[in-house]
Amino acid sequence: MFNNPYLSNFNQQQNVDRINEQIRQLENIKTQMQQPTQQPTPINLTQNFQPIESNKDVIRYAASMEEVGRNMVIGDTPYFSKDMSVVWIKNTKGEIKTYELNEIIPRDEKDIKIEFLMAQIEELKKGMKQNDEPLTNVSKPDTTTSEDEEPTDIPTTTKSNKKSK
Repeated sequence: MFNNPYLSNFNQQQNVDRINEQIRQLENIKTQMQQPTQQPTPINLTQNFQPIESNKDVIRYAASMEEVGRNMVIGDTPYFSKDMSVVWIKNTKGEIKTYELNEIIPRDEKDIKIEFLMAQIEELKKGMKQNDEPLTNVSKPDTTTSEDEEPTDIPTTTKSNKKSK
């Protein structure tokens, strides 16, 4: 039974078929390696984990300091009034600081020169008013007095030459 020629031919044929199949698989692998491989597109996962309210990205508005005091904060948080004239800054301890906001309007050279000249005009007006007031209060000396007479407007003081004992 072991020396049956038909079985040995069958086993040999099976071996040849198996080898041929392995050769075909190797050739497929070889052709796949020779073809330019296409890289898979990278997947970019961007995850931003931020607190629900970031102090840097949110402008908060409040009508009054009491409204600011009711809110909880996780850091120094500014609250602006609707007209942007007041800002309240609340810290984590609950302390609130109040600031007044003023708009700064940029000025060019002409504006600066106009303001300078206007200030000079105001100074001159004040100087003129100060100079006018003393002139109205001072009486003019009488020009009809003789050389021997002293004007009555000037007070005279006499010193005694006597020594006290």
